[in-house]
Amino acid sequence: MTFASPSTQPSANEILWKPRALKNSAPAPGGMPRLIWEVMQARGFNSEDAIQKWLSPSLKILKDPFSLLDMDKAVRRLIKARERQEPIVIYADYDLDGTSALALLLKAFEWLGFKDVTYYQPKRLSEGYGLHNEAIQKLYDSGRRLLVSVDLGITANEQVELGNRLGMDMIITDHHLPKETLPPAVAVVNPNRGDCPSGLCHLCGTGVAFYLALALRRTLSEEGVLQNPFDPKALLDCFVIGTVTDMVPLLDENRVLVKHGLLQLAATKRPGLRVLMQALGLWGNPLTSQDVAIRFAPKLNALSRMEMGIQPIDLYLVEDEKQAQLLVERVLSNNQTRQASQKNAEAEAMEKLVQNPPKSSIFVHSKNFHRGVVGLVATKLCQEFGLPTFVGSLAEEDGVIVGSARMPEGRGLNALDAMGFASDALEQFGGHAVAAGFELKEKNAGLFAAKLEEFFAKKAISVEPRTWLYDAEASLNDLNPTFMTWYEHMSPFGAQFTPPVFCVKNVRLQQVRPLKGGHFRLTLAEPDQNSALTTRVALWFAPPKTHPLAAIDQEDVGRVDVLVEPQWNYFSGKKTLQLLVQDIRKARTGSESAL
Repeated sequence: MTFASPSTQPSANEILWKPRALKNSAPAPGGMPRLIWEVMQARGFNSEDAIQKWLSPSLKILKDPFSLLDMDKAVRRLIKARERQEPIVIYADYDLDGTSALALLLKAFEWLGFKDVTYYQPKRLSEGYGLHNEAIQKLYDSGRRLLVSVDLGITANEQVELGNRLGMDMIITDHHLPKETLPPAVAVVNPNRGDCPSGLCHLCGTGVAFYLALALRRTLSEEGVLQNPFDPKALLDCFVIGTVTDMVPLLDENRVLVKHGLLQLAATKRPGLRVLMQALGLWGNPLTSQDVAIRFAPKLNALSRMEMGIQPIDLYLVEDEKQAQLLVERVLSNNQTRQASQKNAEAEAMEKLVQNPPKSSIFVHSKNFHRGVVGLVATKLCQEFGLPTFVGSLAEEDGVIVGSARMPEGRGLNALDAMGFASDALEQFGGHAVAAGFELKEKNAGLFAAKLEEFFAKKAISVEPRTWLYDAEASLNDLNPTFMTWYEHMSPFGAQFTPPVFCVKNVRLQQVRPLKGGHFRLTLAEPDQNSALTTRVALWFAPPKTHPLAAIDQEDVGRVDVLVEPQWNYFSGKKTLQLLVQDIRKARTGSESAL
């Protein structure tokens, strides 16, 4: 096995390790572990008071729900509907943010005394995102005269105008960015509408729905018509799933509500969610945001991706324990189907790329790629090759390719700019800079590939080396149970407050055990100050095949440097400390600039 030698002038393909911030020499406050102090300072917390407020967040920081513009209009229209017992429909996006918001509002409306509430969600593959004219017409024909959107609708001007012509009132609740002109709805509750003074721009769709429930609860209580007041904390199991999976910043209200919500989800009264957590070995243990994002949510997400007769909302709403068991069996079976479909697509894509090695970008498509997994395959290939990646599913009946695009992290590349350059080949495209969607006719596939290559070949000169930021240097002995008690108080972790990463240098690779799925179980060892041997189990999940140590062997490597994220592992009633490997390399010496 050969390894790249250290260099002070790394290539664009080399991954650099750098501290998140310069180390502050000020001593840690009494009782606080050095590592916690260093992590919090690296994240911009420079006083003991600021750190204590972060470690012990309070629900008292929550902003007034009526600070959201148009919230008063939304509440008055809904209270009028409650008084008249008007039929209401909640129209929700199909993703886990929209689904969680839907489940939250359905339960809140039930507790608030609304009598006739139904819901509608467009299907991911057959209908697509957003408010649809056909659906609005059908809902009106069925007798619905008030529609509440969740997690969508902010750009649906045409659809709201249709509702107005029909005589259907609409309340838009959303968090996405609007167009220049807002839809002409009864109320538009969106912290990101530009003129909203709430300062709640970090909320996702579920967060906005939660604030609507808070505003309704307060108003009905003040008016003395709420017969069964409820604790809003009971809705936070839904809030957690929507907020964590939508990757909004875990700061301010999101942080404190997710922290409380993880406790609520761990003891949820929803049979479907509880049985799924039992099946995944999560029930009965403290939950983390990573548990929700990595182990729990993907099983639900696979339902909307595959469209096999069961949707995520079914798990939220089922009330019978036996029915919940049957649904969870279908969820896990569906996820296996998704995994197999994804694995087959990845294998076929890799075969295509072996035959035609990519240069500056990747574009692969096939009739064998399920539309529900193209985004996952694009993510995998993008991580594997470090190149802009476009993966499409071909529908033979109409010759249309529908796909997803992913950009490698830290490269400053923009998928929308690339597809704008290639727009002559496309029917439509949209999304975000690093993750987007596209559609084109099969006859234009060659033109699209050529345009992408032309665009990214010009961009290659500005590619920056990829960088891993770590929060502090640590020894294995530093990462101990006492440290973990403090570490847990720093959580929850997520967008804009990611899990801390620690650089552990020059430790012996004592044991390597390959696991199913291309993963590794490593045993790391180093002597402590008393010359006793400290060992830690470390898991390295699915390292890229191009990684220098992908075929790792302890006899060949010997000593290593590792970037790790500590966590508790719960198994067979035991709680043990383990490390998640983010990157690993042969041990180096010398200055940080050589890292």
